[in-house]
Amino acid sequence: MNYYLLIKYFLYLTIFHLSLTIIVKGQQSEVIMDSHDKEVIDLNYLLHLPDSYNEEGKDRWPLILFLHGIGERGDSLNLVKIHGIPKIVDKDKAFPFITISPQCPLSSDWRNPETQFSVIKLLENVLENYKVDKDRVYITGLSMGGFGTWAIIAKRPELFAAAAPICGGGNPNDALVIKNMPIWVFHGAKDDIIIPEESERMVKALERENGKVKFTLYPEAYHDSWTKTYENKELYDWFLSKRKK
Repeated sequence: MNYYLLIKYFLYLTIFHLSLTIIVKGQQSEVIMDSHDKEVIDLNYLLHLPDSYNEEGKDRWPLILFLHGIGERGDSLNLVKIHGIPKIVDKDKAFPFITISPQCPLSSDWRNPETQFSVIKLLENVLENYKVDKDRVYITGLSMGGFGTWAIIAKRPELFAAAAPICGGGNPNDALVIKNMPIWVFHGAKDDIIIPEESERMVKALERENGKVKFTLYPEAYHDSWTKTYENKELYDWFLSKRKK
């Protein structure tokens, strides 16, 4: 028997179990990461489990991965609650998704490939250790998180059933990779921070590949095109209507 591997596995389970014990159903719990894994950036994150979540049952829940904007970077998870999915979840304890909302360190960016890799590893960890319906995993993000959303679905399209990037942008060359994924894009027509052409370029690239893309351009919105989007029940109904094939 390889005792080194056994001890390592036991320590991993112990550390992960300790993080599980702080999780409260129906509320967002702060998970502080300290993995000592040099291959990944430790991303602290908010985790929400629906009121109906039951670790012992057979049911599995859809999951939303949320990526915040550049102003919410740092080392205080309260910042992540200012906008988007974490803000919605704080108001709606019965929100019917598992949600994970990592915080990007101040020194990094969701556009950084190393940080994207760390987000993917975090997501894979949650998928393996919680009762997630792996056919209903969704990703969304705003501004910097919109860029991160485009980049991550291009890296690992098989992980996601649908995506909703908001006021972001990506690489049009990725259209061929993600054309089969349902993607709902949002942007403000008067956005002067990230111009709407960033989203339009991705939409046009997907349309050329006959992709499953839809585009909502708010005619009077500036950079904040996310508040209206995340408060719209149609977004969550749309997510739930999408499954991986």
